[in-house]
Amino acid sequence: MITSALPLLFVVAAIVLLAATRNLFASSPFVIAAQVAALGLNVWARRSFQKGTFRVSAEPGGDSIIRRGPYRFIRHPMYSAALLFIWASVVSHLSALTLAIGISVTAVAIARVLAEERLLSVEYLEYADYARATKALVPYLF
Repeated sequence: MITSALPLLFVVAAIVLLAATRNLFASSPFVIAAQVAALGLNVWARRSFQKGTFRVSAEPGGDSIIRRGPYRFIRHPMYSAALLFIWASVVSHLSALTLAIGISVTAVAIARVLAEERLLSVEYLEYADYARATKALVPYLF
């Protein structure tokens, strides 16, 4: 289930809930910059895939590990982008609801990353070397 499209639907639902409760966007230039950066990272990561290899499920879709674009620095830039976008909203509209949304999305993203890491390690023998050389979600940190 965590390797299906359900985690993506969960993130979309969280964004819709933040928007519906007027907690998605803020007037702070820092929040706006973080969300624009998150959208840019997401687009950059998506464009790094070879044609026909992108999958919503966690199943590997190409012949090799992607090492171009943001994948040179982090292994899961799309999850990083989603977390940055949502946490910018959470921090700018801090409440029990937004905090619960942020924590829930983070838990789902981490579970998805762990599931993907297992699949990629089996599919690509060189994945362990790539994982040692790049961070999972935050460049140079984590």
